[in-house]
Amino acid sequence: MSFRSMLLVIVAGLAMPHFLSSAEGQTSTAEQPTSNSTEEPTLIPRSILFGNPQRANARVSPNGKWLSFLAPVDGILNVWVAPIDDLEKAKPVTKDKVRDIRGHYWAYTGDHIIYTQDKAGDENWHIYVTDVATGETKDLTPLDNIHAQVQDVSQKFPNEILVGLNDRIPQLHDIYRVDILTGDRELIQQNEGMAAYVTDDDFDVRFAFNYTPEGGTVLMKPKQAGETGEGAEWENFIETGPEDAMNTGPAGFDKSGNVLYLQDSRKRDTGALFAINLETGDKKLVAEDPRADVGSMIVHPTEKTIQAVSFNYTRDEWKILDESIRADLEYLESVEDGEVLITSRTLDDKLWTVAFLLDDGPIKFYLYDRPNKKASFLFSSRDDLDQYKLAKMHTPVIKSRDGLNLVSYLTLPVGSDPDGDGVPDKPLPLVLDVHGGPWARDEWGFNSTHQWLADRGYAVLSVNYRGSTGFGKNFTNAANGEWSRKMHDDLIDSVNWAVDEGIAQRDKIAIMGGSYGGYATLVGLTYTPDVFACGVDIVGPSSLVTLLQNIPPYWVPFMPVMKVRVGDVETEEGQAELLERSPLTRVDKIARPLLIGQGANDPRVTQLEADQIVGAMKIKHIPVTYVLYPDEGHGFAGEQNRMSFNAVTEAFLAEHLGGEVEPVGDDFEGSSIHVPVGADEVTGVAEALSKDRLEMPPKEEKAAE
Repeated sequence: MSFRSMLLVIVAGLAMPHFLSSAEGQTSTAEQPTSNSTEEPTLIPRSILFGNPQRANARVSPNGKWLSFLAPVDGILNVWVAPIDDLEKAKPVTKDKVRDIRGHYWAYTGDHIIYTQDKAGDENWHIYVTDVATGETKDLTPLDNIHAQVQDVSQKFPNEILVGLNDRIPQLHDIYRVDILTGDRELIQQNEGMAAYVTDDDFDVRFAFNYTPEGGTVLMKPKQAGETGEGAEWENFIETGPEDAMNTGPAGFDKSGNVLYLQDSRKRDTGALFAINLETGDKKLVAEDPRADVGSMIVHPTEKTIQAVSFNYTRDEWKILDESIRADLEYLESVEDGEVLITSRTLDDKLWTVAFLLDDGPIKFYLYDRPNKKASFLFSSRDDLDQYKLAKMHTPVIKSRDGLNLVSYLTLPVGSDPDGDGVPDKPLPLVLDVHGGPWARDEWGFNSTHQWLADRGYAVLSVNYRGSTGFGKNFTNAANGEWSRKMHDDLIDSVNWAVDEGIAQRDKIAIMGGSYGGYATLVGLTYTPDVFACGVDIVGPSSLVTLLQNIPPYWVPFMPVMKVRVGDVETEEGQAELLERSPLTRVDKIARPLLIGQGANDPRVTQLEADQIVGAMKIKHIPVTYVLYPDEGHGFAGEQNRMSFNAVTEAFLAEHLGGEVEPVGDDFEGSSIHVPVGADEVTGVAEALSKDRLEMPPKEEKAAE
């Protein structure tokens, strides 16, 4: 398991979940107009922008027999499979009728699909396997109240996978070897207090990973080679302080298993890629960039050599390490005007699936015949935006007041910037769209929210404020203890930049975001109440104390890092300091309209966070609109729930910024939406809902979901 995977597994963070990977079919995509129509529709429908993709997530099976992808079945995303040479014969092989499948990959058998699924957003993930020949789907983790994760897969054991299960102790994942054909599992590593384990292609446990009490990390190896079972003794191999905890860790092994690839920021700023010979101890620099941490890697499917590494500052750029693929990448870069991502490869390396990322068009998928250097178009994520002109995304780098470079992304309404310099011909209402995490980042590419808001007449700005990842440890560490402080200053500096540059109207700026972005919204309206005309908070924490007191059990190993990055919730002094930086304590400062969206089953930012700030606002007679979904978790995965919330958001923004509005229409149909507070504050919402939907959902309704 790689360092990046471990971080995602150990703590999902306060980031909004990507229900489809950012590289392959975000929940909406589009392409440049090819229609012969001379009259463009006034607005791009929300149903196109936020509906499920028509097709996404293309994968070729390891044996080259099959092509798989995600596509709706009766409105729910499922996995489809076609013979590699006949896409027209594609048929669905999974049968989920309630919740979208958001990703999948092939088992090394070449005949089985593996995917994960939860219920109603509870993030109690189960791992499923589907036989593409029979359509039979098996739950490989048929246990209650678990958070299962795929630990590893290997071509050496095509019928098996390694799975992490926290059924014994909720805070810890034991490692099991699971037969995907029978479901039989064998314990290979009982977890005795580790945050994660690192395994190799032989399914051997090679290292244990943990966080130190000081918020650093330690990578441990067994004192006796090969002895990793119950009672095994471990010794430190690589230890980092808290300053390097986010930027240093294992990234895989070579084919022999004797070389460990390591992302390492020690004695430097950005995390570079190194190779460590585990027999001799020799350490070799493989790739580095002074502006950005090492990103994605292209790894040979069987030789396990790292062939190329990406670095993403404002845009993703590949550094080629293996000359044998230079001609392939150069050819692929000529196919489409977008960023190239290899999404799967056959074991013989003759076929690749490739995704092309654009800022003003859909993600486009191709099948690449490597021996013949020929890429054949498969499909786009959507082809129903052909008649619409989409906006380009600019990449300004904004200076913070203390000199940090804030890599940002700006989208302007089509036609508002005739010379294409990133400045409209007159200032516009602006939406500041704040990403979650905060240990995540915004990136260049098609963004359905940017396109939606730009189409409604707004400038849209996303800012990688301090704490965002990928820009080196100094940038990440600059956010320690700075929630509601310098992290918020970065957002205010960006707003001031947009006004000074003639992009934004000072009195018509909204702040909006999910998870940490929701917290930033609440901070914006409570700490700088005169800056923003309104705010939209989606699953954002209102109190840092209750946030840290109600974590999912599997976050426990990560809590020393949270103490360094956020604050200490275990002492009275620490709690007082956290409350000082919590919007809940400053509710009386709210003077501008606020819209809150929440999932009732959110395990990361629980419903308490929304309930308590809404309750405090009601006591002080401060208007607020509260939208609650009984069948959602950390974000709105259901297509109709997304549609309904965005319909409310669009009407809300229009009232306070003056943009255009598509009527609600039937966007509430099929949604579980409840608006128990403030429905009358947004035009058309109360009228569109039945009386029971204007109340809190019954507890039994939540339980049923």
